[in-house]
Amino acid sequence: MDLFQIISDKKIKKLPKKNVIGIDIGSRQSKAVLLTKDFKIYTSIIPTGFFMKQVAKELLQDLFEQSSLSMDDIDFIVGTGYGRIALRFDEVPSRIVTEISCHGMGAHYLGEDIHTIIDIGGQDSKAIKIDSENGKVIDFVMNDKCAAGTGRFLEKAAGILGFGVEELGQTALQSENPIDISSTCVVFAESEIISIRAKNSNVADLAAGIHKSVAKRVNSLLSRVGIEKNVLFTGGVSNNVGMRKAFEDLLGFPIEKVKLDTVFAGALGAAIYAGQYATKQGITGDERGEDVQLNLTDLENAIEKKKEDFANHATGKKKNVAYFCSYAPVEILSAANVSYIRMMHA
Repeated sequence: MDLFQIISDKKIKKLPKKNVIGIDIGSRQSKAVLLTKDFKIYTSIIPTGFFMKQVAKELLQDLFEQSSLSMDDIDFIVGTGYGRIALRFDEVPSRIVTEISCHGMGAHYLGEDIHTIIDIGGQDSKAIKIDSENGKVIDFVMNDKCAAGTGRFLEKAAGILGFGVEELGQTALQSENPIDISSTCVVFAESEIISIRAKNSNVADLAAGIHKSVAKRVNSLLSRVGIEKNVLFTGGVSNNVGMRKAFEDLLGFPIEKVKLDTVFAGALGAAIYAGQYATKQGITGDERGEDVQLNLTDLENAIEKKKEDFANHATGKKKNVAYFCSYAPVEILSAANVSYIRMMHA
């Protein structure tokens, strides 16, 4: 696809003529965007597995098959998202950039005069305010401790009603009187949904109420950064039509529409940052690689040491607690004076 089809001519002129890639490893889906020096754009999306390096490899292979390019043709790669810390590339200069910054930059290039971003992924939600002149982040708030305002909550709610997430969103559009979901905790909200459904309530109204409850939760984040038109909706949940309508009803104005699926906003922003790093004055390819490579040895050693101490009961705590859920209340575990560690599903 020509980049001119999705980005304004004025903004394209600011992009360097480089072959660059942005990779966004999300908690549920991973995305990648390739921008070429002749202003073509290629995209790829796959489910996020347990091995981030393999996920990145699959994304790159897909991009190269589409574009007929190879790693030798790439000037720079930027990684972002949930799994960005695991991304390393020996053959190409690379760097990691926060997903907040990447979503801001991607939204800036996709839309016109964007000021506010709603970003909802599988495990967190964010409200981001950006400078509409350059895409730089001015302020942001994120909800990463509770699932109530995330894609995971919508998945759970859809499962209770026997729907897929997409079907839940479509069903919500049929509602004329959304049912209020009063619980703010995902656990209690699930119980409330089951109770309401047992009363033979209108399924469409219940579906709309579920989306409305998520919108209200995220709106509290928006109010903290200040809601300012124009608003763009990004992240894995952005394609949920019921969620878009819930936000528009709550905000009182339409959310901006752009010409690229906004699930790729973070990866696009990462690719744009890659172009900026690739054009740093007076830096050669080899020097760029040395300049931006991350030394994770100390971090990896610290993680392994914590695992070892936990397994050997050498933490100085009376009890050990291992948990799977990413929303486990670690503050309560700390207050209970126990040693805790998160276990990953095999």
